[in-house]
Amino acid sequence: MRLSLGQFSDAGIKPVNEDCYGVLVPDPPLLDSKGAAAVIADGMSSSEHARLAAEYAVKGFLCDYFSTPESWTVKTSAEKVLTALNRWLHAQGLGQREAARGLVTTFSALVLKSTTAYVFHIGDTRIALLRDGTLEPLTRDHHVWAGADRAYLSRALGIDLHLDIDYRALPVESGDLFVFTSDGVHGWLSPAEIRHLIALYAPNLELACANIVGAARAAGSTDNLTCQLLRVDALPLDDADTAFRRLTELPVPPPLEPGMRLDGYRILRELHASPSSQLYLALDGTSGTTVVLKTPSVNLADDPAWLERFHHEEWVGRRLSHPHVMRVLEPLYQRRFLYTVLEYLEGRTLREWMAEHPRPALGEARRIIEQIARGLRVFHRLDMLHRDLKPENIHVDRFGTARIIDFGSVKIGGIEEIASPVERSELAGTRGYTAPEYLLGEPGTPRSDLYSLGVIAYELLTGSLPYDEAQLRPGRSAKALRTLCYRSVRQYRPELPAWVDGALEKAVHPNPQCRYAVETELLHDLAHPNMAFVESGRVSLLERDSLRFWRGLSLVLGLLVGVLLYCLHRV
Repeated sequence: MRLSLGQFSDAGIKPVNEDCYGVLVPDPPLLDSKGAAAVIADGMSSSEHARLAAEYAVKGFLCDYFSTPESWTVKTSAEKVLTALNRWLHAQGLGQREAARGLVTTFSALVLKSTTAYVFHIGDTRIALLRDGTLEPLTRDHHVWAGADRAYLSRALGIDLHLDIDYRALPVESGDLFVFTSDGVHGWLSPAEIRHLIALYAPNLELACANIVGAARAAGSTDNLTCQLLRVDALPLDDADTAFRRLTELPVPPPLEPGMRLDGYRILRELHASPSSQLYLALDGTSGTTVVLKTPSVNLADDPAWLERFHHEEWVGRRLSHPHVMRVLEPLYQRRFLYTVLEYLEGRTLREWMAEHPRPALGEARRIIEQIARGLRVFHRLDMLHRDLKPENIHVDRFGTARIIDFGSVKIGGIEEIASPVERSELAGTRGYTAPEYLLGEPGTPRSDLYSLGVIAYELLTGSLPYDEAQLRPGRSAKALRTLCYRSVRQYRPELPAWVDGALEKAVHPNPQCRYAVETELLHDLAHPNMAFVESGRVSLLERDSLRFWRGLSLVLGLLVGVLLYCLHRV
């Protein structure tokens, strides 16, 4: 991406300039993953600290946005940053008798990432797009009119704890020019006048900004005046050949045998082989540490979609750090071939563990599900979807610690926003564990991963799946998938409480809107009776509150013993 910039600001007839503006274009690779950001803010004049509010908002956004995880989407990153900024600005006004004495500012931001522009707007600063001679407004003023010529701001940063942000995303073309103005400019110049001045003084954007501000002041502007122009000179879009060359910079290694060396690693033995990849146990020649090397199959060396997924798997693993997620290690040597270094875990897959423990106690199954859920939460917090949770992708060590071990199907929100000539498939997962919405070609959500987690929990307890696999095949109609017939867990284990069955049924509901929204809700309902899941609305006290049940039973037994002792004493 190549950008050109012009900026000019003037206090006008006011003693202090309460406008603030800025642009940050980071170096690659951050430019690729997060994009470039441009911001304009206008401190509310009636606010005692208007200039500080605008400056804090601009600097805070430009700093904090680029500090958010690269895996987050632009929308997620910007909204979280703006919510935090708004709370901080609002907190500075607490304790003041008048809200106007706080830190309040309007705010408009543009993030350019790949071939898309993302707009975030609160207040009456403006962003417009000049393309092919047409100046199109991208924001609308948040005003409440109190008369024919008097308006008040209805939205601003710092004015209220609740923040309502206008958001839109639009495709970008080379040559697009984005125009940022404060109301001291657009309140006194028409769009046609601004467009004419840009055409007159371009390609010198600095000169164009200065003349736009000068024209607004000459027109009688009574406010601070700011104009910022950002032009897109080139977009970061690879063609198919360039993308393929980038993916194949490192060659795929040949099949490896024990005793062979790959860079600084000595191959000990093959652990696993599939049509798409191989896993080798290897010894680090420098540290003596045992690691696992994952290599792509030579049969897929010319498949760009698979190679991109292989690169993404390492990208994901290097950004995850959690006791219940397998670690992807940084290679200690300069790589001459394409492979990934993984931590070596002793133990077995959850599938193998289930074969050894076909009917685990509810508490034992719950402990495993809780660990998987904790690991899954890390993916979701980073705006990632796992999309292929199943017992084969869960590792259980000899201490009973469960870890998610496969990232090959992970969908990364931030990466999905980057345009690529490589076709990405939405369908992921394994039949029986894949959420029904994927089979309909719909995009997944965290609820889709929770569906897979619910299936695993069901299978842990019963050894079976909640639905007939034949019913879960691609090509079935939405109606057929939405009317799947759930098989009660109590058909296999009648001793399990009804509320556990209800929690599992909700977790694997065909309609994602009827499932749990977050992992903690499922974990809570697997450990605590939810009355909504109990047929006829009644449940035994033992199921509902075991502590009260045993206390009550102890009290009754104690009374009976007392009565018997009294009777014996009388006799």
